[in-house]
This record gives sequence, C-alpha cells and structure tokens, in this order.
Amino acid sequence: MKMVYTHENYFIVSNVKNIIDAQGIKTFVKNEFSQSAVGELSATDSWPEIWVFDDADFDNAVAIIATLQVDSKAVDWTCENCLEKNSSAFELCWSCQHELPE
Repeated sequence: MKMVYTHENYFIVSNVKNIIDAQGIKTFVKNEFSQSAVGELSATDSWPEIWVFDDADFDNAVAIIATLQVDSKAVDWTCENCLEKNSSAFELCWSCQHELPE
C-alpha cells in the first residue's frame, strides 16, 4: 500500500478518491476522521490521505491526479460575442454560451 494524495480538505480528497476509483483502482482514505485531533497532532499529520491497495497501481493513480491539477497559468477571458468577462474555469460564456476562442 502506498499513499498517493493528501489535502487538508476532506471534500477534495473524497472527490480525488472517487475519480481514481472510477478508473478501477482500489483505494481507501486514511485519517478520515482525525481532523478533530488537530492540536494533539500536528495539522498535516491529521490530513486525510488516499492510499492505493496495490503498489502496482501507484503510478497510474499519480498520473490521474496529475491530470486533475488546475492550470495556474489560466487567465480570465472576455467573450467576443457579448463582451462579458468570464473566469478561466469556463469554456463557455456564462452569459450567452458562446465558446471560448482558441
């Protein structure tokens, strides 16, 4: 068994776990309920962790996680159709549904 991911936010960990599991890789969450121990343990020691059961799945799980990382270089964009400003997270204009220009 190997740890493939950890984060302070359980909801993010749960989402990443579900995406890895959907690819057929068996995982489990360690420290799922240890957040209440912060103060007795260091904060990072109580973060939820995703572990793979089979060491052979480690590289595939890490590759899946790498594809989920947000591109920090993404910038907001202005719609050519309605001139509305859109967050970089949108591929369609939230106002008029015009596509992001390439």
